[in-house]
Amino acid sequence: MVEKQEVLEKGSKSNFKVSGWGYRHQQCFILFCTLTIAYSMRSCMGVSLVAMTKYGGPETNDTASSLAAEENQFKPEGILNALMLIPPYPTFNWNKKTQDAVIASFFWGYMTLQIPGGQLAHRFGARYLLTGAMMINCVVSILLPLAAYYGGWICTAMCRVLQGLSQACIVPGLHTSLGKWAPLQERGRMAAFVYGGQALGTVFGLPMTGFISSSVLGWPGIFRFYGILSGIIGVLLFWLAADTPAQHPRISEAERRYVEDELGAGDEGKKMPVPWKKIFTHKGVYAIIIAHFGQTWGQLTLYSEVPAYLDKIMGVNIKANGLLTALPFLVMWFTNFFFSWMTDMLIVKNILSPTNTRKFANSLGNVPAAIGLIALAFAPKNIYVVESILVFTCSFKIAAHLGFQINHIDISPNFAGTMISISNFMSNIGASIAPLIIGCILTDVNDVYLWRQVFFMAAGLYLVTNLIYVIFGTAEKAEWNDPPPEEVDSEEGQPMMEKPKLREAN
Repeated sequence: MVEKQEVLEKGSKSNFKVSGWGYRHQQCFILFCTLTIAYSMRSCMGVSLVAMTKYGGPETNDTASSLAAEENQFKPEGILNALMLIPPYPTFNWNKKTQDAVIASFFWGYMTLQIPGGQLAHRFGARYLLTGAMMINCVVSILLPLAAYYGGWICTAMCRVLQGLSQACIVPGLHTSLGKWAPLQERGRMAAFVYGGQALGTVFGLPMTGFISSSVLGWPGIFRFYGILSGIIGVLLFWLAADTPAQHPRISEAERRYVEDELGAGDEGKKMPVPWKKIFTHKGVYAIIIAHFGQTWGQLTLYSEVPAYLDKIMGVNIKANGLLTALPFLVMWFTNFFFSWMTDMLIVKNILSPTNTRKFANSLGNVPAAIGLIALAFAPKNIYVVESILVFTCSFKIAAHLGFQINHIDISPNFAGTMISISNFMSNIGASIAPLIIGCILTDVNDVYLWRQVFFMAAGLYLVTNLIYVIFGTAEKAEWNDPPPEEVDSEEGQPMMEKPKLREAN
């Protein structure tokens, strides 16, 4: 019996090709589609408001008069028009402050459930969590046009809060899933492919939103389109995704062993308690949090403040040209594949240790980004020079994701979702205070010297946080990742130390 088992295992291993397509890659593709649609849905609101609003009056916070204006300018003609399935569609007299509140409402929900989202992923698994998140987004997005007309901007903001609450679970869910499916030798490429959905979702989301809003579907069609896509991905997640290789019904024994030999079987058959004290006393976790904070601050400056600088100081309205807006993101998506392959090869060929590889990738993303921001502060008023600097900055900036962002999985595959929820929450605190600090500096938006202070501060944070990460960061797996052998399996009620004996008996 033992000889037969050995022959079967030997045969399965000989037929398994690491370089071939496997179910671990299928999982990555589903996660990639999930993140792409989520980011498209997140970024569509700003463009959608252009089609939704026809504001030309004085700034006012009078909600009653705003709702009255909405009711007076649109009278439904028939049930289809009342459901906003056929044109004409209503437009709203929402002032700039109201529109900003609608946009910001997403992040109110997003921050609120960030750390709890990591716990939900750890307790219930990524499959159910991501399925639930996408299905909630599906329902809310389809109903948002009706909420906007019949409930005004307040109900619209409530819908965006719900979407933010559900999408707060997506990144912890993705990291939890990658912690179970991405072996070290392929971790960079698999994680980069999945998180490439952030850049590609923005590239596709902005022009697609504009195209739909100008079609017969109108602005309500934007939310219905993304709602339907979200529902489709939710169904695919429930049907095809699996929390671990052992739970996948169609994976081969050889591929399962290949993944589990690197990552370990994890918490299969039991729920491991989160070692909060050990997480918060691990220096590598703090290095990740600091790097994540600097990356988020710099990204907010690059994506939110640079367009205003180009408009006010340089007279270049880069938002007016869709190609110029999307080009840096598109280049970022392509360079993402090169950097992911490069970092994996550095590890596979033993050129650098995993720890030094993460530090090198983080530096490769942060240092050019800092240089790019400084160059923008002194750039001439030439669209070709400006666009070249933005493309250069974004093409390298994505390399940092192969540093701090997947470092959670290196330290603890079993608690990667919990750890990224912590660092994501802390970094979003930075994103919430950054506009306030920048606003205090920019007392005059037409003063080029004040803008340079903003760029120097962001560049300095890129460099300082990267230096701290290089000094204190680590990719060594923590000893608290795996449970002690004497712990009791909560489902079977048997000591975990007995399981190796059963395998030896075979």
